[in-house]
Amino acid sequence: MQKTKIGHWFQPKKALNIAAIILLACNLNGCSEKSVTTGATGNMQIKKAAFSELSGWNSENFGEVIPVFKKNCTQILKSKNTYISSENLKIPAADLQSKCNKFNNKNIKTAAEMKSFMESEFIPYAVTDNGKAEGKFTSYYEAVINASYTKSDRYKYPVYGKPNDLIELNLRDFDKDLPNTRLVGRVVNNKFVPYYNRRDIENNGISAPVIVWGDDLVDIHFMQIQGSAVAKMDDGSEIRIGYADNNGHKFSGIGSILINKGLIKPEYSSMPKIREWLRKNPDKAQDLMAENERFIFQKINTADGPLGAYGVSLTAGRSLAVDTRYIPLGSILWLDTLSPDKRNIDKIVFAQDIGSAIKGVVRGDYFWGHGEEALKYAGRMNSVGKYFILLPKETSVKVN
Repeated sequence: MQKTKIGHWFQPKKALNIAAIILLACNLNGCSEKSVTTGATGNMQIKKAAFSELSGWNSENFGEVIPVFKKNCTQILKSKNTYISSENLKIPAADLQSKCNKFNNKNIKTAAEMKSFMESEFIPYAVTDNGKAEGKFTSYYEAVINASYTKSDRYKYPVYGKPNDLIELNLRDFDKDLPNTRLVGRVVNNKFVPYYNRRDIENNGISAPVIVWGDDLVDIHFMQIQGSAVAKMDDGSEIRIGYADNNGHKFSGIGSILINKGLIKPEYSSMPKIREWLRKNPDKAQDLMAENERFIFQKINTADGPLGAYGVSLTAGRSLAVDTRYIPLGSILWLDTLSPDKRNIDKIVFAQDIGSAIKGVVRGDYFWGHGEEALKYAGRMNSVGKYFILLPKETSVKVN
């Protein structure tokens, strides 16, 4: 299918002066000892526990766990690293790979077999932050948009792929003593400058492929916040659209923007209520959404679900976004929290995604699935909870 390039300010490729880029990057982001955070800010601790301490363990639907465990293992077995690790926790990859191989060899098919396998091969460890077990758990979903491959009076809002002129660098790639800072920008007159913000992109366009054209800017904005969507095409087909990259600017939640301006009350700040307000106020909506300077670029996703940061498709009710300073992607967790309607969520989940707002030792974003029903839950969840990490027996875990 033919891709379309639209927009202004196309920059031809030029040779970059790397020293100048690093200097400018330091000026923009701060490379002094005082202004750079190089590590985690919490105090992570793990303590050995027993399965009897996991509320709801014997009521778990272990049959549901089997296909997700298998999917998770596909990534674990691919790892060439010594550790499956975060900045604060290192799990020997060989130990997890051994469990995955044993799981595959056993050809586990029943819930009873899966429960027995988990109890014989893993040990739960309580995760705490400065001794505090409880943290915050929110949730997200896969949005739905209406779209077309062709621009028209109805389908007039572009869903951009990764721009042709976007350049990414990390200071640590040039000097291991520099902070591990990702910078996104473009080249103007041989200088590395920040990439366009949302307002620039939406008002002027950019040099980027258009994946599809949407009919509702509010739905597209929600898709960007969630990172992915199911696009219902005008020809009756459906495709999945996933996260490709971002413009490097700071994220500001539309709910916070509306609350700070006194346009909605905090008790009416759920995602369905926010979407309703934006649609009822189209003359203000685009300008308010543009105050969130972060812009997400998308790509077509051919998997059976939205792709998470771990490289596997997310599973409703089984995938969790985590802070990878503390919890390694690929980790198996026992989650103990509440749904928005105060039902217990006691279950095995897998650390398969990340999020810009997911910061903390005990912090997670629970994936509900896609569509309007998932939105009802994802838009209201803000619960206190805790989790345990399930580690292979006799593993030599390192906690920084």
